[in-house]
Amino acid sequence: MTNIDQSIPASAGRTRIPPFAFVLTACIGVIGSNSLALGPVAPDVAQSLAAGVPAVMTASAAFGLGTAASAIFLGRLIDRHGPRRMLMAALLLLAIGLAGSAAAPILPLLVAAQLVAGGATGIALPAIYTLASVIAPAGRESETIGLVLTGWTLSMVAGVPLSAAIADFAGWRSIYIVITATTLFACAAVRFAPAQEEAAGRTTSPLVALGVRGVAPLLLACAAFMAAFYGVYAYIGDHLHVRLGLPLSANGIIAVSYGLGFGAAAFLDRLMDRFGSDRLLPLIFLVVAGIYVLMSMASGSYAAMLVVVFLWGLANHFGLNVLIMRLTALDPEKRGAIMGLNSGVTYIALFAGTLGFGTAYAGGAFSVLPLAAAGLMLAAALAAAVARR
Repeated sequence: MTNIDQSIPASAGRTRIPPFAFVLTACIGVIGSNSLALGPVAPDVAQSLAAGVPAVMTASAAFGLGTAASAIFLGRLIDRHGPRRMLMAALLLLAIGLAGSAAAPILPLLVAAQLVAGGATGIALPAIYTLASVIAPAGRESETIGLVLTGWTLSMVAGVPLSAAIADFAGWRSIYIVITATTLFACAAVRFAPAQEEAAGRTTSPLVALGVRGVAPLLLACAAFMAAFYGVYAYIGDHLHVRLGLPLSANGIIAVSYGLGFGAAAFLDRLMDRFGSDRLLPLIFLVVAGIYVLMSMASGSYAAMLVVVFLWGLANHFGLNVLIMRLTALDPEKRGAIMGLNSGVTYIALFAGTLGFGTAYAGGAFSVLPLAAAGLMLAAALAAAVARR
């Protein structure tokens, strides 16, 4: 497995987080930018390709499907060839998918290109999370993983508004051209980062990885955690615009509030390293459940929603961070396969959560959705507690 050289002098008795962590943060930012790019510009894409917006969003569904499938069935190759090598290959494949998206003359080709991009993402994400756990100095695991996770904040706070601005100025295709160039730059940064190669490991099948003690309940917790997030997040914008009568710009501010909360948590990640992750995870999930209850109560007030969504981002960062710590620590030789299962479960939960919560939203008020999410978080806390035992 690939390992990053951590021979960096300690400062004040603490080993510094390797600079390579910032490269991984940028990789997450690039991946997140593509994941979030299509939704805001879907009307422009629909007009350009002579299709309806729902038809255009099938490209987003194809991206999710490709991500889930490759993460589950190809994530195990990370253990065989090393996370750095697989990350470089995935970024090159992602660049191909993005370039295909930019050049697509008809909708089916855009869908196919996003399927390719999803396949690349399904390898890249578990490779990044595996690398983050490999390079983390002892005692600073949570800080290192938390730093890498702030890439999602970059894509949400900077990537989405920047994509909208680029689309207004130069058209939607230019978004994918810019992200393609950024992906190639990130691939070069991964390639030339100081690294020490180790002997190749063994390929682990998904079923074998699933059999590792503690993996199954933690994946159940991941499924509940992610279904709750995507199920609620998918319909906040419609609730604010249609049911509260706010302008579309209010949706962007909500996204920024969540992203700022998610990113601000990185400054507190060092506190996570002082406690056992097995004890923390059920408690964090219970806190997230409480925030969902607050969201249900605050759903009629935009100002209150901004505050609650900030707290939501803060708590979700901790939940995702500690969940990744738990999973990567279960069996270092099978980290790639385990993280592949994690990414696959995440995108399956995206599909299930969006579909299930959409049915509930169509038949009732938005305030029902956070309460349903709170119930899922109680299930996640229970699964995390079982995994600890």
